[in-house]
Amino acid sequence: MNPIIQKSSLSVAGLLVAGGCVLGPTVAAQAAPPQTGPATSAQADKPGKDGAHDRRAERQVGVEYQAQPNFFYCGPAATRIALSAQGKALSQDEVAALLGTTEAGTPSALDTTRVLNELTGGKYKTTEIRDSVAKPEQVEQLRANVTAALDAGRPVVANVKGTAVDANGNPHSYEGGHYLTLVGYRDGGDSIQIADPADPTDGEYWMPLGKVANWIAERGYSS
Repeated sequence: MNPIIQKSSLSVAGLLVAGGCVLGPTVAAQAAPPQTGPATSAQADKPGKDGAHDRRAERQVGVEYQAQPNFFYCGPAATRIALSAQGKALSQDEVAALLGTTEAGTPSALDTTRVLNELTGGKYKTTEIRDSVAKPEQVEQLRANVTAALDAGRPVVANVKGTAVDANGNPHSYEGGHYLTLVGYRDGGDSIQIADPADPTDGEYWMPLGKVANWIAERGYSS
């Protein structure tokens, strides 16, 4: 796993400043420099019954994976992965310009939502998990939002912070914050597939829904 660039943090006017980036509930710092990675694709679907949580339901959206080329491009890379599912072949530099990304990072999950809507027709919305640990209703909201977005062919861009362990027992640590893309679900959304632009070795991995929700806690996501 690549190391993350970390700097000391302090509180200013109720906001957290870390890694040179002002962080609110939906705002991110960035992850470590990656290498290049392979493209990915998937296709499967078993819809639920009458909108209920059907544990047989699954979906994987085909995307073109690209690793981030530097430590502050996780926002553009994750957004570009999501855009690729809808036939948008922009470069990461083009996406970064639209997002307002600088070496301080991508300002906010509100910006990933704005750019995704500008380029795909306005279906995305931002959801915040303001608590330090996701409440049960926030976990279920994440399930509903992710499954609905992926069923419609829209990968989700999530802003995470801290360390989470995937389904294979591998830890992924972004103490300064990170953007990544949710590209699939199975078991009715109990398990989420993640395309991580800072982890080209694995490219994609699965993680239980509750762990994903707690990873997003104090941040937000575009779905």
